[in-house]
Formats: sequence, structure tokens, C-alpha cells
Amino acid sequence: MTYGVHPWRTLGGVPRLWSETLETHHREVRDAILETTTALVAEHGLRGVTMSQIAEETGIGRATLYKYFPDVEAILVAWHEGHVAVHLAQLVELRDQFDDPGEALEGVLEAISHRMSHERRGTDVAALVHQDEHVARAEHQLSRFLRDLLAEGVRSGDVRDDVAPSELASYCLHALSAAGRLPSKMAVHRLVMVTMAGLRPGPGSA
Repeated sequence: MTYGVHPWRTLGGVPRLWSETLETHHREVRDAILETTTALVAEHGLRGVTMSQIAEETGIGRATLYKYFPDVEAILVAWHEGHVAVHLAQLVELRDQFDDPGEALEGVLEAISHRMSHERRGTDVAALVHQDEHVARAEHQLSRFLRDLLAEGVRSGDVRDDVAPSELASYCLHALSAAGRLPSKMAVHRLVMVTMAGLRPGPGSA
């Protein structure tokens, strides 16, 4: 008689339900650590927060905390990487809502500028993690996303073709970085419109 593998067991013989429960628990603890740390750093500053304080506020032991992260800076880096991943997913979802590449580009630039404005006006957490080298990877991901979107705009005739899409992506990110210094949402919107004007084909373009 041949017996099949029980559906509640993994190939390694570990109960699947147990495995999934452990994964859920680890994810919830990790999320709690990230949330607690960013809140504490926003309130007290990076130098005013210790691992002991994070463990106490999160409700876990210090030994458990160190199993997840070696120090406060590592927690902030993990928070920022997750934040970037969520933001990129939102930008992809926003882009897919438009049939017209030009409208999609404008909507994406508007979202990026408002995010930059919010980060500059909000907590200092983003500014702190922006000092780390890992941010270059996040900026590269965003730049690549913009490059591909701009390339679509070139093909549809909504974006100028005399400058490479990769250079235009850099132009957009540098231009929109000024959003955090602007006084209002309307000012941020005007910045997006000026940026869009620089992306459009000139009057002599075919």
C-alpha cells in the first residue's frame, strides 16, 4: 500500500501549519520592531534611541531583538528598503491605471514629488537613512522605472527623443528633489508641470 505525503507536512517533514505560523510570527515581530524604531527615532533622534529601549517598547527581549537586527541603523535600513519597495509597487499600480503614456508619466511624477515633499516635511528618519550607501540601490530602481516609462513616452511621441531616457530620468529626479523645500501642494504641482515641460518634444520635432 502506498501512502501519500500528508498535506500538512513540508518536504522536510516539518508541519506546514507550524512553519507558516512561525513565518507569520517572525514577520509580525519584525514589523513591530521597524514600526517601534522609526517612531522612537522620529521622537528622540538616532542617537537618543538604544536597542534596549526598542526591545522594551516592542515587548520583546534584547536577545530576541539581536536575532533580527545587529543595531539601530540596520533596523532603519530595513525600514527604508521596505518603504521603497512599497512605493515602487504603488508607482507601478498608478502607471497601469493610465492608457496614455504622457498622462501616466505626469501621474507618476506627481506621486514621486509629493512623496519627496512628505519625507522632507515629516520625520527625520528618511534623512538619516539617506546617508547610507544602500540608498543608491533604491535610487537606481526608481531611476530605472522612470527610464522605462520615459522610453514609452518617446515611442508614443509624448516625450522628446533628443535626450536618452536614462538622462531624462536623472533630470526628473533632480528636479523633483526640490519638492521638499516648497511651501504647498500647489507649488509642488507647479514643479511637476515645469518638469513635464522640459520632457515634451520641441515644436520642431516630428
